Amino acid sequence: MTTLAGLAERVARPSAPLVTYYDLGTGERVELSGTTCANWVAKTANFLLDDLDAENGTRLRIGLPSHWLRIIWLLSAWQIGAVVTDRDADIAVTGPDLDADEPRRVASALLPFGVRFPEPPEGFVDLGAAVPGQPDIFLGLETPDPSDTAVDLAGWTASHRDLLAVPGDDRRLVLAGGDLARDARLLVAACLGGGSLVLTRNGTDADLDKIAAQEHAVT
Repeated sequence: MTTLAGLAERVARPSAPLVTYYDLGTGERVELSGTTCANWVAKTANFLLDDLDAENGTRLRIGLPSHWLRIIWLLSAWQIGAVVTDRDADIAVTGPDLDADEPRRVASALLPFGVRFPEPPEGFVDLGAAVPGQPDIFLGLETPDPSDTAVDLAGWTASHRDLLAVPGDDRRLVLAGGDLARDARLLVAACLGGGSLVLTRNGTDADLDKIAAQEHAVT
């Protein structure tokens, strides 16, 4: 493996959970295997290429909270060679707060199963309406180069090669809300080492301990 493209497809146990998401405010729980993540990544990467005219080097700001969709968009950006950034972006993906002013804007309602907004958000492409119908197989022809920038976040810049040098982690980690740079590092480590991420929102420390016990994981 020389780049992050196809990362979810290359996990050691593709049928095992790669990402599990809990929203303690709503009771939502979503579990995605490596295979399911790869399917979502194919759809999202095709959407980026065909609907948003993204390409290698396009700067993408992921303004989503700690959520399973944040993971999908990280993997999808790397699939097409886009740069995940927090500034000077060409494309932004945001939650229902619709906090974006980039030229091309995508929003998620963050409803269960990634469904669409009840009413289309003005000025934004509705992720829940646009992505599910995309092909299940990635149709892009170009692939990133190992030296291409994968992330450019708050003073941290790393290429595909740099991120693939992150040590693998075989643990199942329970994570409270955190920044995108943390999730990017831990995602790569989990994919390389056979680990798994359990993302949580709206929970207390006691909730995290309870989830860790349920998921046979560590905090």
